[in-house]
Amino acid sequence: MKRQHIHTLAVHAGVKKGNNKDIIQPIHLSTTFERNEDGSTGEYIYTRAENPNRIAVEQKIASIEEAKTAITFASGMAAINALFNTLLEPNCHLIIPDDCYHGTRQLLNTFFKRWNVTSTMIDMTTASNIEEAIQSNTKLIWIETPSNPQLKITDLEAVISIAKKHNLLTVCDNTFATPILQKTINIGIDYVMYSSTKFFSGHSDILGGIILTNKENEISESIRTYQKMAGAVPAPFDCWLLNRSLATFPLRFKAQCDNAMVIASFLNTHAAIEKVFFPGLTSHENHTIAKKQMQHGFGTIVSILVKGNQENALRFTNKLQIFKHATSLGGVESLVEHRRSVEGTNPISPENLIRLSIGIEYIDDLLFDLKQALE
Repeated sequence: MKRQHIHTLAVHAGVKKGNNKDIIQPIHLSTTFERNEDGSTGEYIYTRAENPNRIAVEQKIASIEEAKTAITFASGMAAINALFNTLLEPNCHLIIPDDCYHGTRQLLNTFFKRWNVTSTMIDMTTASNIEEAIQSNTKLIWIETPSNPQLKITDLEAVISIAKKHNLLTVCDNTFATPILQKTINIGIDYVMYSSTKFFSGHSDILGGIILTNKENEISESIRTYQKMAGAVPAPFDCWLLNRSLATFPLRFKAQCDNAMVIASFLNTHAAIEKVFFPGLTSHENHTIAKKQMQHGFGTIVSILVKGNQENALRFTNKLQIFKHATSLGGVESLVEHRRSVEGTNPISPENLIRLSIGIEYIDDLLFDLKQALE
């Protein structure tokens, strides 16, 4: 059979019929599975090691990504931690974006200091910055494109070329773009990770993380072993919910991307807005690179600088009615967040930056809400 479209894979990939020929896979809540009479095990032994719901959703996501292997975790941070624990080593160095997700930075600074792991934060929109930051003990280049929250774009092909030249590993946090807009593994990234809490779930009711790769080597096996042994695995019910949610992922995401383009264009000309960060705008500093490596849209996240200070920014969020002021993104509902408030003791976002996660609501209603809040 020819390769199916992502809309078809999102519905049917990884779905195994049970003995009753269920159209929808049942939830397998059992933590353990009966052995054969001779003491040997069947396909499943113990749910921490493997579970039918987890294997099904991993197969579906691997099909969507066009990857050989998908490894799921209980959260996006658990996936990042698994990558750090398997790819890094004591006294090594890695390069990360200067607009990196604050949780990634905090994980490095809090728990990997004991290994004497060091990192250099650079502006990855300029590839030469990466080359200049490489040290003799550099192991990994960590990429986030579009970045969170300023939506900077990194030229993936340029980074891969540098990484191969210096024999370095690459990881891309592709949460914002998703495989619909950006197939990073096909471009040549070693490992791609997602917070499946976001767009894959799409309903703000599942925590999850995923690592995908086409590499079948000792490192990839170590990540799978870490998943099983460290135990940060998603529950069967969460896997079942995620499998269900993925069926509508392409449709939801397209509607969100369409809404985001309209909203970014509207805000870009509004007198109360100092700046709009959205790679789909021709005014975006990295629009040309985004246009080259992103397909079918530019994402659903729009960040803005409200004219004035933090007080002005928060006044705007408090006047919104449809948009809710809450952490996270990617759900069917539209959210806003004042990023500096949640970035901990070393915030890097401007005090007047607001990140908008655009949902699937009717576009005119969203525009009306923004207009009245900006008056």
